[in-house]
Amino acid sequence: MSLTFLFRAMTRDFAKVSVCQHVQSLHTGCQLLAAEKALLMKLRKTTGYTFINCKKALERFDNDITQAETWLHAEAQKEGWSRASKLEGRKAKEGLVGLFIQDTAAVMVEVNCETDFVARNDKFQQLVKDVAFATLAHHRNKTQSKTGYVKSILAGDELNKLCVEEGASLSDRVALTIGRLGENLSVRRAVTVGVPAEWHIGSYVHGGVHGQTEVAMGRYAALVVFQGGEKEQWDVLGRKLGQHIVGEAPVSLGNMDDLPCGESETRLLPQTFLGDPSRTVAEFLRGQQARVLDFIRFQCGESVDDQVK
Repeated sequence: MSLTFLFRAMTRDFAKVSVCQHVQSLHTGCQLLAAEKALLMKLRKTTGYTFINCKKALERFDNDITQAETWLHAEAQKEGWSRASKLEGRKAKEGLVGLFIQDTAAVMVEVNCETDFVARNDKFQQLVKDVAFATLAHHRNKTQSKTGYVKSILAGDELNKLCVEEGASLSDRVALTIGRLGENLSVRRAVTVGVPAEWHIGSYVHGGVHGQTEVAMGRYAALVVFQGGEKEQWDVLGRKLGQHIVGEAPVSLGNMDDLPCGESETRLLPQTFLGDPSRTVAEFLRGQQARVLDFIRFQCGESVDDQVK
């Protein structure tokens, strides 16, 4: 066998081995890339942060998704506090009112943002839920030994100090959401009511967010506390009264015997009933053998002077 033939054979075999090793390396590399991409997609879906930040977190912690997620939350919260201080002067008049009723208690909250676009974001709507549930939990804790009708109003620091899961405060949660969404956000106000077993709570939300089941959300909402009426009609009655309150914006209750004072009437009971213009609200209630005891109306972004008292 000539040396030339032997050299060519060895070169050919070496080339085959090199190609196989290269293909194997590419295959292994593709597997690693697929696994890393799956982790990246999972982290992105879980946290909602950008791909760039999720990739940075995974690289920082050698693809440990738990540590990466913890770090992302911490960074977002720090960034949120930083953004919150920078955005503090910017007006936040958009947002949503959230309303939730459970048994003999109800809560209504207003959370604001800068744009309607952010108000439609799932993360903002989750914040509205967090505020509603934290406020209701606080109400139940404070009123568990009380009986009768209880109404409590929270705003500002009182709201921001409320706890959500794992000991975090609402202000922490707001900062985290600011870090994610990049807009000025604020938890503006909340009201909770608790009623005796023989009383009822009606509600109505206007301009609602589709797909929300636990907490109803919209730009306008009303809670109405009433007594009487047929049991089978309680839900319908409560909704009709809530619709009237949202539509006609009464500012006080008035008395069943009050006479209407014209188009500028601001007392609920003498107002022309929205569901039947031939009657006043008081006349409608007499026909239902019911009476309204209290009501609260929220309009997203309304002036401080209009807020519930």
